[in-house]
Amino acid sequence: MTNSTHHIIIGAGATGTATALHLADLGHPVRMISRSGTGPQHDTIELVAADAADRHDLRRLTTDASVIYNCANPPYHRWVTDWPPIADSLLAAAEASDAILVTLSNLYGYAAPTAPMVETDPLDPPSIKGGVRAKMWHDALTAYEAGRVRVVEARASDFIGPGVGASGHMGDRIVPRLLAGKSVSVIGRADVDHSWTAIDDVARTLVTLGLDRRAWGHAWHVPTVAPLSQEALIHRLCETAGVELAKVKTLPAVALTLAGAVSASIRELKEVAYQFENPFVIDSSATVATFGLEPTPLDETLRATINYYRQPAAA
Repeated sequence: MTNSTHHIIIGAGATGTATALHLADLGHPVRMISRSGTGPQHDTIELVAADAADRHDLRRLTTDASVIYNCANPPYHRWVTDWPPIADSLLAAAEASDAILVTLSNLYGYAAPTAPMVETDPLDPPSIKGGVRAKMWHDALTAYEAGRVRVVEARASDFIGPGVGASGHMGDRIVPRLLAGKSVSVIGRADVDHSWTAIDDVARTLVTLGLDRRAWGHAWHVPTVAPLSQEALIHRLCETAGVELAKVKTLPAVALTLAGAVSASIRELKEVAYQFENPFVIDSSATVATFGLEPTPLDETLRATINYYRQPAAA
């Protein structure tokens, strides 16, 4: 390790990768820490294999950190057991190194919405996983208010964009099928408004929050385009790809139950299915007004997504 200060990214998934590349393009030295030690190949990105839940190891790897970005993503069915030690380890590392801790989170901590969600809404989660995320922010904010560490949280809705993969509702499960002219099945209702956050906008927001002291001690919504129903978004993808509009079916509850019998991750979806039964919309106007960030135009994100899936490696 060099003696220069680093931007440390925890997690090598889609958001961690996009954030690392954005920082590298800005000229910042980046250390990316993940269990696998994988990540993008770049002259200013150092890839390290380590367990973020190991407080001793993480503290050693972050002594020269200026900002730590939590882009970790434990397996969906292991949030209750895996998130607490990771979150505690990250808080300890940020405190020891005097680094800013920027955590990427989601909208699970809010109550089932009846209006567009804003950052000042109380955290009253209707799910166990939402409770995990709410406690993470509560613990971070408590440490911040005690003067121990500088923290900020970015909250995004469901991801869209290249590299989302199997973890996104509009990733591997949908895009290859519509490109092949096949029908697709969605969870919940296909006709209700839903917010979709672009991966690139997540990266830009995380970096902005890590470099601006106005962000400290607050949660911010990632700038997100106007909501679209699942069916409307799928049809926009088809139009962008120049293929016939895919038939959109709703996955029956019994099918979800049967699939959950053999897949722990799918089994967990039942707990958050409420997000697709009624409008689930994010209001990101505070972030736009404060930091001057605007969401990437939807068509630009969809073109990038289609181009990604048309590459031989993605196929």
